[in-house]
Amino acid sequence: MTPEVRRAVVVTGGDPIDPASAAGLGPGSYVIAADSGLDRAMELGLDVDLAVGDFDSVSPGSLAAAATAGCRIERHPAAKDRTDLELALLAAVDHGATHVLVLGGHGGRLDHLLANALVLAEERFAALSVEAVMGAARLDVVRRGLQLVGPPGELVSLLAVGGPARDVRTEGLRYPLRGEDLYPGSTRGVSNEMSEATATLTVGSGVVLVIRPLRAEPELVG
Repeated sequence: MTPEVRRAVVVTGGDPIDPASAAGLGPGSYVIAADSGLDRAMELGLDVDLAVGDFDSVSPGSLAAAATAGCRIERHPAAKDRTDLELALLAAVDHGATHVLVLGGHGGRLDHLLANALVLAEERFAALSVEAVMGAARLDVVRRGLQLVGPPGELVSLLAVGGPARDVRTEGLRYPLRGEDLYPGSTRGVSNEMSEATATLTVGSGVVLVIRPLRAEPELVG
């Protein structure tokens, strides 16, 4: 029997989100807004099920409107140990999600961007299939394998995070990897590119963050 797919969409603050990024979201997705991601979610016309954060940057009007619409509000103190995105991902796990799409998180601060990208690959979220749209890029967290679809010449960067990624293999990329190890901080996997319309990536062990340019309609996880 095929395991049930339970999707969650996490909307974060920062720059406005291209409406195309949210196009095609299937019915039944559990929508979580991380702080001012509530403003972004309302701009996208999404019905938010849960809002989490310290709400230091969300507009009071959005917060009031969400509460009136039945959105559950989970308020945290400003002096907290986790970012709003991390709290939202933990909420997705608590909800029983198997697939998570993160929208936003590229707000002009390098520290926030790096933290947001790295938390996606955190071990506590290993059971999730995670992808994200941040600014003009889409990210996929790969622990076993991924099929990539895109035009030949499209850039693909592969970055090991959290430790070495062992036995990394690719097909359909211009610079193939044939059972190689990638290490955090190494640029070995940067600026590869699609050589065919479909490519595959497999990882023996470890975690690889795949970064590609955002197309009009991102592939949905699962």
